Amino acid sequence: MEEIRVGMVGYKFMGKAHSHAYHDIPLFFPEVPRLVKQVLCGRDIKDVTRAQKQFGWNEIETDWRKLVEREDVDLLDVSAPSNVHKEIVLAAAANKKHIFCEKPLALSLKDSKEMLDSVTKAGITHMVGFNYRFAPAVKLAKSLIESGRLGKIYHFRGLFLQDWIVDPAFPLVWRLQKEIAGSGSHGDLGAHVIDMARYLVGEFSEVIGMSTTFIKKRPIAEGMIGLSGKCSNSGQYGEVTVDDATAFLAKFANGAIGTFEATRFAPGHRCTNFFEINGSLGSVRFDFERMNELEVYFISDAADVQGFRRVLATDAAHAYSGHWWPAGHTIGYEHTMVHEIVELLEAIGEGRQPIPNFYDGVKCQEVLEAVEISVAERQWVKIEHEENQE
Repeated sequence: MEEIRVGMVGYKFMGKAHSHAYHDIPLFFPEVPRLVKQVLCGRDIKDVTRAQKQFGWNEIETDWRKLVEREDVDLLDVSAPSNVHKEIVLAAAANKKHIFCEKPLALSLKDSKEMLDSVTKAGITHMVGFNYRFAPAVKLAKSLIESGRLGKIYHFRGLFLQDWIVDPAFPLVWRLQKEIAGSGSHGDLGAHVIDMARYLVGEFSEVIGMSTTFIKKRPIAEGMIGLSGKCSNSGQYGEVTVDDATAFLAKFANGAIGTFEATRFAPGHRCTNFFEINGSLGSVRFDFERMNELEVYFISDAADVQGFRRVLATDAAHAYSGHWWPAGHTIGYEHTMVHEIVELLEAIGEGRQPIPNFYDGVKCQEVLEAVEISVAERQWVKIEHEENQE
């Protein structure tokens, strides 16, 4: 069986999640190409050495430029902050490495297109990290739509609500700085909802949005681990340069309409990644906080038993579930990472592009940027639709 040696840039929130996936895949998906956690890369030698031991990597590097040139690395995992995605990806493509890059692909549509162009010309396998597609319940929703069981799709309503920065004393971590993150809740959370809508309903044709920043200044941060941060002792404040909340309306190329909301200021919502889709024959709705369930409604049901039914997507009838536990034994967030990397490894082994790939990252960036233009210009913005050439 083919062996794939992985090098990863970044070792915090996403780095830990991906390391876990690389560990679990051989245990539960032994049929895919074998993984070797070869090199973990980070700037701080003390922290990256600690992470290497904790996450089970063979070696470390402190310079990603050296990492992308190593002959013992086949796949480069880019789990670093968004502002360095482009530079690392271009160098990795030049060195003919397969690439997994976290979302959003880049800080701008122009940069994301340049990244797609580079990996296409290099002829390498490339994937973007939209992991929520890989929950079995979401795969079931996709199947119901594609098979026509929901009929013609009329509505998509999606939202991603969190509350981890409601406290004004929460520090100014990198996710709140435009030059590093690109945008706030819009690019971090909204990107997932946009991708989910494209995946399930289809291409966008037009958007109009609004956006705001509730807390304008925050204490300077000393560091960040996961989604938590530590304030420095300087007493100084810095400016928040991203959105705290963004909402927009959308029209789809197939005639459906959509509503979207992303915010980190929704107390009580830890990770409410929700969508509902309404069609001429039925509806589905999903909430990631109950990720093993899909609510399904069919108008063809007898009148006396009509209503949303709860489908538990944990048995072998549902995507990926047969690889895990007996029916009714739930899986979690980390398993979506396992599933997406399984798709990547299968694609490498089969000589095809995985889905979602950099093309999907570009299409998401088109919508993100169109919404930002709409917010600035206070009007509808059209989105050009081109067929995927991958």
